[in-house]
Amino acid sequence: MAKKTNFEVNGKEYYRLTKTIGHKADGSPIRKPFYGSCKSEAEEKADKYINDIKNGLITNYDDVILVDLFHSWLFDFLHNSSKIKPSTFERYEGIYRNYIKPSDLAGEKISNINNLKIQKYYNELSKNSYSYSQIKTLNKVLKTFFNWCIDNNYALKNPCIKVNIKGDKNIIINDSSKEVEIFSEEEIQKIKKALIGHKYELLIILDFATGLRQGELLGLDWKYIDLENKNIKIAQTIKEVYVYNSENDKHIESILQAPKTVNSIRSIPIPDAIVEKLKKVEQKSGFLFTHNDQPIKAKRIFDFWKKLLNDCDIKYKKFHSIRHTYASMLLKNGVDIETVAELMGHSAIAITQLYLHSSDNQKELAVKTLNHLFEN
Repeated sequence: MAKKTNFEVNGKEYYRLTKTIGHKADGSPIRKPFYGSCKSEAEEKADKYINDIKNGLITNYDDVILVDLFHSWLFDFLHNSSKIKPSTFERYEGIYRNYIKPSDLAGEKISNINNLKIQKYYNELSKNSYSYSQIKTLNKVLKTFFNWCIDNNYALKNPCIKVNIKGDKNIIINDSSKEVEIFSEEEIQKIKKALIGHKYELLIILDFATGLRQGELLGLDWKYIDLENKNIKIAQTIKEVYVYNSENDKHIESILQAPKTVNSIRSIPIPDAIVEKLKKVEQKSGFLFTHNDQPIKAKRIFDFWKKLLNDCDIKYKKFHSIRHTYASMLLKNGVDIETVAELMGHSAIAITQLYLHSSDNQKELAVKTLNHLFEN
């Protein structure tokens, strides 16, 4: 049986009903429309909204503005949700603090925010040197927020859909390429030599051999290390994030959480030489890398890494460059890009392709295979 609707906007049909949700100071009723794919869905949304008002979850419902509702969404709904990672909440809070509160849109009524106002805001950010990726991240979070608004009858449409984010594609590509710094074989040998006998020797060498993200490396547990079959499973990661008790009360914690994406959950073979080093580790339970019986903190690794490169007379590169080097070495040695993407835990081949520029000599060798076609 077809669902009955009584309202259409932008070619999409809804069932619309209007409810009295309160009264103004002069006693006149405040009426609000509710929309659903059918009558029962619209009634369900209306009942929930009115019940939330009674429970104090919604106030000033006749004049809800962006900054207030975003704050409520962030700290009343997301803060206590088990569905959101602490690191994700930290990123959303940063968006709220840096982009929502100080913006001209902050005091706008939710019902008045449309696609054009969002577009003008993004254009202004672009003029003030905010990057394409920064604005894209902002739009992603705002789009999620407005989807929640739609689900809870604060908005009918999402104003963040079909906006144009300014950015020179060549600059974006070049900026991404600049981030891919790798170590030469000579530099790797210097690092290996300097690490001999050091307590962090295995940590650094294992990363060169597996290309793990730092959080994956620090989160390695012996239960995921299979020496017999010579592989490790990436099933968790450690990240230091701000944990919020409230908006103005936060502290840093090391959080054990699921990997970055579904593709990040993977198994990686371990080279034989690394297997032998792992066999020599006495304690084979709990976290592989610890300090005072706790997982090593990223700050400790950063300080050591900076000193190590300085001692080796190597220009500073981020710890993440070890991961870049792993991918580039695999591609340089003829491993197909699909396999490299799987080993890296990339969600798309396009990400892995950023490492191809590091193998320009391979391109030269590839072209040389055509020489015989042009010889006299």
